[in-house]
Amino acid sequence: MARWVIHLDLDAFYASAEQLTRPTLAGRPVLVGGTGPRGVVAGASYESRAFGIKSAMPMAQARRLLPANGVIVPPRFRVYERLSQEVFAVVTAVAPVLEKISLDEAFAEPPSLVGASLAAVTEFCASLRSGIRSETGLVASIGAGNGKQIAKIASDEAKPDGLLVVPQGTEREFLAPLPVRALWGIGPVAEGKLRFIGVQTLGQLAALSEQDAVATLGGVVGRDLRRLATGFDDRPVADRGETKQVSAETTFDTDIKDLTTLRAEVRRIAVGAHQRLVKAERVARTVVIKLRHTDMHTVTRSETISAPTDDLAELAAVAERLLLDPAEFGGIRLAGVAYSGLSVPHQDALFSLAVPETPASTVVTAAAPAPAAAPSQWRQGDDVVHEEFGTGWVQGAGHGRVTVRFEHRTSGPGVARTFPQDDPSLTRGDPGDCLR
Repeated sequence: MARWVIHLDLDAFYASAEQLTRPTLAGRPVLVGGTGPRGVVAGASYESRAFGIKSAMPMAQARRLLPANGVIVPPRFRVYERLSQEVFAVVTAVAPVLEKISLDEAFAEPPSLVGASLAAVTEFCASLRSGIRSETGLVASIGAGNGKQIAKIASDEAKPDGLLVVPQGTEREFLAPLPVRALWGIGPVAEGKLRFIGVQTLGQLAALSEQDAVATLGGVVGRDLRRLATGFDDRPVADRGETKQVSAETTFDTDIKDLTTLRAEVRRIAVGAHQRLVKAERVARTVVIKLRHTDMHTVTRSETISAPTDDLAELAAVAERLLLDPAEFGGIRLAGVAYSGLSVPHQDALFSLAVPETPASTVVTAAAPAPAAAPSQWRQGDDVVHEEFGTGWVQGAGHGRVTVRFEHRTSGPGVARTFPQDDPSLTRGDPGDCLR
């Protein structure tokens, strides 16, 4: 019987989440990411992509391309995680086994589609897209086919806001004209090797003999990639394995050149990694630090402690002990902390599984926004709550004033009001408030 795998991808997820929960941003170019000199674009709305802006682009370059009505906001991963959970709850209701790739992407192999017709699969996927939109307000593109590779490429082809089902038996024809980079697993190095022998499309790769594919790309890799290019993919859809490591890292706006500052930053990063450890309900035995020099040379150091723990003080102390002095190592542009050797905690007093009393927000990519350096205590994108007007977000601040737009996911475009920046009625809000 025909096997059907679907691949779901939330369109421009981070930026779409901001447009959803801040309705004034709907239809406008929106960038999510750090605004410091080393900030990068973590997410870009389709409206901003029309101006040549892409994810992972340096924010300084993206800012120059952004039109006058564009907006840059810092990431709010708590919001993205909550929305991701909402979306996957809709999916698991009809496809119990999910292989989650990220917050915005997953594979599924719905039991109800085994042996289904093309029309039935199309109807199923259309209904799922409709359910996601009605339940969460987000747009998902979906691809479907005989395996994970076809489904993934189909969802890419369907973007934005689309659906593409590849009929059984047409996989090779569907793949043939696509560039080799369309295949998951072929990066720039493999692409260069294939181009050297005159192979630029998946059809040309599929036409290679297995011997030539192996000679060009290596043993197992060459054989497997050639087989995928023919449209054959029997890899199962399954829940991903246990988390083996949790980590957090930050790229600094300016290189750190003294040990005191580095220790303070690493303590902050260690707290962020610890939050992920607690969320995963695990304890760790090994602490790893990563330091990237100004010249991009990276050093990692690790230490394994006597017994696994989730005690933040002990883990952070190990991380600090592993540090190199910038006075000897040189300027440091990035630091990271990881906890590995994870296991389930025993039920005794050694393991607290408690969130630290003073959590620090940390982002795992270079897109992390730097603390505001302006005199104002507010920055654009901050979540706030006003005693009278409720939930809102900061549109701008300066000169002793702060302008707040009061809106949330279901409010529609809200009203903007300006207050003294030290107005006691205005306090910092929980990012999750915008999801009510």
